[in-house]
Amino acid sequence: MIKEFEFYHGVVFSKLIHNIPDGISIKLYSSPSNASYVINDNIGIYIKHSTKRMSPWRFSFQKIHQDEILQMQQQLRNIFVLLVCGKDGVVTLSFKELKTILNNMHSETEWISASRTRNKEYSIKGSDGSLEKKIGKKDFLKKILEAIKQNEEF
Repeated sequence: MIKEFEFYHGVVFSKLIHNIPDGISIKLYSSPSNASYVINDNIGIYIKHSTKRMSPWRFSFQKIHQDEILQMQQQLRNIFVLLVCGKDGVVTLSFKELKTILNNMHSETEWISASRTRNKEYSIKGSDGSLEKKIGKKDFLKKILEAIKQNEEF
């Protein structure tokens, strides 16, 4: 049987593979979760999904999830949290953006909310604050591609 998360993670992988002309490598990040991956050996992605059809989409983060993201950040060059908002799109948060809305004090359960009206960008809020700027649908690939390009220059 196909697991629900496999559908939503598949969206992320499909978009990456179809939009990166030189190809990429994707590996599981060594952790007990099924949400963490490593792209090209040095970019970490942590994927959360919401099956909700319409805005707002809400994502729960347990302490263990945030601890895992922090561990990835300490081991890899770039970290992104990807929020798959039903069939609407993917929000990409850099580690810095994540820490704006979920600070370093990891409570047992915290949350992130992504909302948008038709043809607009996503507004992002979390347990510990909100992002001042909105995030566009195209930022998903843009941020990942920029990280790949930076890492190739090293």
